[in-house]
Amino acid sequence: MTSPHQAFLGRRRTWASALLASLCMGPLSGLAFAQDAAWPTPGKPVRIVVPFPAGSGSDGLARTIARKLNEDTGGNFVVDNKPGAGTLIGAQDVARAANDGHTLLYTIVVTHTQNPHLYSKLPYDPFKDFTPITQVARSATVLVVNKESPFNSVRDMVSFARSNPGKLNFASYSQGSTSHLNAEMLMLRSNTQMVHVPYKGTPDATRALMAGDVQFYFDGTATAVEGAKAGRFKLLAVAADKRLSVLPDLPTMTEAGVEGIDIVGWQGFFAPGNMSPALAKKISDAMGRALKSPEVSQLIINQGNEVSGAGPEEFARIVKRDHERWGAVIKRLNLKLD
Repeated sequence: MTSPHQAFLGRRRTWASALLASLCMGPLSGLAFAQDAAWPTPGKPVRIVVPFPAGSGSDGLARTIARKLNEDTGGNFVVDNKPGAGTLIGAQDVARAANDGHTLLYTIVVTHTQNPHLYSKLPYDPFKDFTPITQVARSATVLVVNKESPFNSVRDMVSFARSNPGKLNFASYSQGSTSHLNAEMLMLRSNTQMVHVPYKGTPDATRALMAGDVQFYFDGTATAVEGAKAGRFKLLAVAADKRLSVLPDLPTMTEAGVEGIDIVGWQGFFAPGNMSPALAKKISDAMGRALKSPEVSQLIINQGNEVSGAGPEEFARIVKRDHERWGAVIKRLNLKLD
């Protein structure tokens, strides 16, 4: 049986242990809180890595958001374009950065949901090396052809491709991207053979289409809408589960005669892995305010996309879901890029 004196000594040891723990952890916890509260650190730029060339739709949206973040936070947000290798170069850069909120990745669905299935070995882990921050927009790709093309519908193009195996070339804005995978799905679903010519971003793919080096490609909505308005492209169909509000007369691929090309894409911000939830929320809240500004939200809509604003937890669930969905598609295609 424990005596009152022994009980007192036990409680005193517990109090002492708690006090020692608080003294040891207090400064560290306070430092972490101070770092989170101070974001962005005055005088320290926030680098937004965009794994696409300047002039692409994603680049333009990232720059517009950066300007709004500068206004909102008083910080210095700068876009750093690191295109190439299907977003691997830019993603690897951010994966190796400090998770203090001063290096962010603005990318599309390919980086975290497609590349892991396309490459046997990646220079990053799509889940451990990144912290989802904000899903900016839900997007789609649009099947485009040169304005001088003889094709006025998907059926026209598929009919020609079936009669002329290997005679049509298609571009993509990067190897393994949604632009590439949707064309692979088109060949699978339509029983056709066409030749893939990958490019290093949308501007190069667009130039190839205009020059006649390729006959079609699945373009991002922003540049597809812009090209159609300028009279450079003909739009044949949208690879989505429903028509786009900005292009209400454009049929989906299913309506155009080819089913199964309808997984919606997205664009969003990621930070390096293991970021504190408090800092992730602080950054996401700032992103959310930027998305509510008329300048940003209208740009997203004009590009043919839908404003999202999903925060860290919801965005993480979206990434996991789409990782599984694209994994099933890529397995069906039996496609590897290494």
